[in-house]
Amino acid sequence: MISLSLAEIASIVGGTVHDGDGSAVVTGSVEFDSRKVTPGGLFLALPGEKVDGHSFAARAVKAGAAGVLAARPVGVPAVVVPPLPAGQAHERSVALTGDADGSGAAVLAALGKLARYVVTHLKGLTVVGVTGSSGKTSTKDLIAQLLEPLGPTVAPPGSFNNELGHPWTALRADEHTRHLVLEMSARGPGHIAELAATAPPRIGVVLNVGSAHVSEFGSREAIAQAKGELVEALPEDGAAVLNFDDPLVAAMASRTKARVVGVGEHSEAAVRAEDITLDEHARPSFRLVTPGGAASVTLGLHGEHHVGNALSAAAVALELGSTVDEVAARLSTVERRSARRMEVTTRADGVTVLNDSYNANPESVRAALKALASMSRAGGRRSWAVLGEMGELGADSVSAHDEIGRLAVRLNISRLVVVGDGAAAMHQGASHEGSWGEESVLVPDTEAAIALLRAELRPGDVVLVKASNFAQLWRVANMLLEDGVA
Repeated sequence: MISLSLAEIASIVGGTVHDGDGSAVVTGSVEFDSRKVTPGGLFLALPGEKVDGHSFAARAVKAGAAGVLAARPVGVPAVVVPPLPAGQAHERSVALTGDADGSGAAVLAALGKLARYVVTHLKGLTVVGVTGSSGKTSTKDLIAQLLEPLGPTVAPPGSFNNELGHPWTALRADEHTRHLVLEMSARGPGHIAELAATAPPRIGVVLNVGSAHVSEFGSREAIAQAKGELVEALPEDGAAVLNFDDPLVAAMASRTKARVVGVGEHSEAAVRAEDITLDEHARPSFRLVTPGGAASVTLGLHGEHHVGNALSAAAVALELGSTVDEVAARLSTVERRSARRMEVTTRADGVTVLNDSYNANPESVRAALKALASMSRAGGRRSWAVLGEMGELGADSVSAHDEIGRLAVRLNISRLVVVGDGAAAMHQGASHEGSWGEESVLVPDTEAAIALLRAELRPGDVVLVKASNFAQLWRVANMLLEDGVA
């Protein structure tokens, strides 16, 4: 963050300085966890359903914070913001903080104003926004790794992509930062537009339009309308990187003033992948074809779906000055940075665990199952798919789960373990597809899944663990890895 006094911050966010004259200068980071406050930092006091950050304000200042951004006076130097007018408390902000009176939404709104001020005053900064129904985090990580050799780059950890994580990440940028890579999520119309207003992007990447959050939006077309808010926010001298393999994304070309850069396997894509192959670990190789030339790429990531992510990252890096050869070389050395996203580990007994338990939707589960099938087929190994509920699918939930179960059979997965009644249609679909019997089993919870795996896993098996985060299937993956150590 750039250096600002509390008085300047108050003026920017429309707040008032309390318990001080406003001369204290914020030179450090903005933190909402008092344990992470650094000298000269700004502590964000967020009210919550269980813990109120205002109670930790004094501790934060004692730890070195220059001041606090708060909804009420806290007895230490603070910028206090007024409540939002009736009806302006963003429903997602209220849900995020858990406070009933909307005061947390007021603090988040002030944080957004502060982030916009900082970002727009960093003249050498390029903001890259990434959205899509799946693959946002992996692509954000790839973009960051390709841009880091070009100059100081800031990107959020994991999937920190909402009204808190978005401005918090933006405020990590300072006078030295050249690239700010931001992941953008939405659970309703207008959400991405608001995030784009907080940190205006010059390059926007739209990966795909799937069925994640269809319960909130009502249809994939409505999801596409919301995702396209990113390209609508781009300036004329910007670039919209669009996946031409997805018709709903390709159609967004008509919604932007920016120059369109198509990516994918589509013949009209400017940045294309040709001759895609997978090795025995489902790691893809392909020929990267661009207007400036072509080069070979071998990814260290698992799953063919990463090819599309890599193409989007490549397009961004090419826009910002990399050569084709530089992009290809860097793509061949990138690493997975975010946990529980196709995190592949082989135990001492040869059991390979594909921990993809961070989240799930039909598109990402299909991609993970294909990677599992490829890995097991190449090595002649037994494959296990341990799958839980995919959330927020609305009226399509039963049919979507049924289709995944049937796909597991068609891909010749050896064993399907369906965890929880919410995913029961997966088991039913698998049981009705082909001649499966004991190959598919429905268990009530993670404990039952763990017991089954402990009893029946054999050395050399390959196990995929995937579900929406609330299903907590990461516990199964953790057990598999802990047992392997023991």
